[in-house]
Amino acid sequence: MAETTERQAERRAQLYALLGDLPERDRPIHAEVVERVEGEAYTLEKLMLDLNGIEPVPAYFTRPHEGPNPAPVVLYNHAHGGNYVLGKDEFLRGRDALLQPPYAELLARRGIAGLCLDTWNFGERRGRTESALFKEMLWKGQVLWGMMVYDNLRAIDYLATRLDVDLSRLGTLGISMGSTMAWWTAALDTRVRVCIDLCCLTDFEALIEARGLDGHGIYYYVPRLLKHFSTADINALIAPRPHLSLAGNYDSLTPPAGLDRIDRELRAVYASFGVPENWRLLRWDIGHFETAAMRREILRFLDAHL
Repeated sequence: MAETTERQAERRAQLYALLGDLPERDRPIHAEVVERVEGEAYTLEKLMLDLNGIEPVPAYFTRPHEGPNPAPVVLYNHAHGGNYVLGKDEFLRGRDALLQPPYAELLARRGIAGLCLDTWNFGERRGRTESALFKEMLWKGQVLWGMMVYDNLRAIDYLATRLDVDLSRLGTLGISMGSTMAWWTAALDTRVRVCIDLCCLTDFEALIEARGLDGHGIYYYVPRLLKHFSTADINALIAPRPHLSLAGNYDSLTPPAGLDRIDRELRAVYASFGVPENWRLLRWDIGHFETAAMRREILRFLDAHL
């Protein structure tokens, strides 16, 4: 087990190094509360965070009215869907691919706090095309996905400064692009105790075989990644921590053959840690959206592990 854990640390460093020229991880973080709004289930803090030293990061933090203090917390990751306006508002309002109520309310009614960022080029950070931003960063030695992931990791550093959250009970969750962000974040940061991803556990090789590369935006692609990591390799870095993945067999972004391969490999990884029950991949004959059955499983998993 010790050798396995040591190897995971080496692989995390290798994965992080593929993400381009990133800002320093130990630079100071500053946070400004722009506005507080009292809601029925939670207090909303509208934040402006200095995470990367390049541009400010607007974010929402929700603190439940009831429950433990400090509260468990979920780092919620918004989706893409070609909607550059929605961004972090998905956390408060939901989106077409998600059920109601939105996750901010759902978590708060379980006594769970939440944090959601506008990632690069979304919400209050929009104004450039995704292609233009990718090209500019590439010229500068940066990788757009790497910069997105960096902000998410620094968001955990920000949460660590808050006295009203229990960082030992930190989860991450999202659908589509937010799903991919959830498993990358959990793979790279062991402070994440629970990972839940919806509708985007995409096996890279299976996506190539299915000719589905254009289904994902250009933000998704990391130079040289496939020379060193498969999707299962990245997700293996989450083990032995609890990880729930939910997928649709008709979802073109997650070819079924790839789901089969990931499931087979992660079952073996979690078994080697002696906790096979901590990995679950659940699939339905549906497309790229959340269902009532999925939400039921998500709430069960949160209740059990967070």
